Amino acid sequence: MTQSKTDPRVLRTRRLIMDSFIELSAKKEFKDITVKDITTEAMINRATFYYHFEDIYDLLEKALSEVLLVNLNGDFYKNDKLNDEAFVSIFIAITNFQKSLSNRCHRGYEDTIARIIREQLEIIFYKMLVKQNAAEEDEALKLNAIILSWGIYGASVEWKRKGMNVQPEDFIKPALPYLMSGIK
Repeated sequence: MTQSKTDPRVLRTRRLIMDSFIELSAKKEFKDITVKDITTEAMINRATFYYHFEDIYDLLEKALSEVLLVNLNGDFYKNDKLNDEAFVSIFIAITNFQKSLSNRCHRGYEDTIARIIREQLEIIFYKMLVKQNAAEEDEALKLNAIILSWGIYGASVEWKRKGMNVQPEDFIKPALPYLMSGIK
């Protein structure tokens, strides 16, 4: 009998696997983590791991996406309009996510992290733009969401490159008038 994905046992096991992976990633480089390491840490068998994830890269992507969504607090952005406060909150969430990753040894998969951040931002910005413009799905809004996601991600990379010496909100605030005039 196949269990539903909403079964609490399934959710608990999935969480256990992700937590074990995150715990291991604090100790080892990603390239050195094996499925065996994860199954040993989580005290599960290989079949259970593969029931939940295709491979270790699937686990990486899902774990990072989930952590990012927690940082972005998805519920807040579902109903919010795109304004200065939203841009600052999103930028702070992205920089917090990047800081938490830089405290771990995640050098081997910057491209995956960048793609996950941009994809999540694109979804959030698109939903906010549709709501703000009371529009149906629109290619122009999709393109604007892409531009905003790359821009905010790029600004967070620049903030990190400059040593993270300035508070994220102070770093992004000078750009807000230009961002806001571009989406009005």
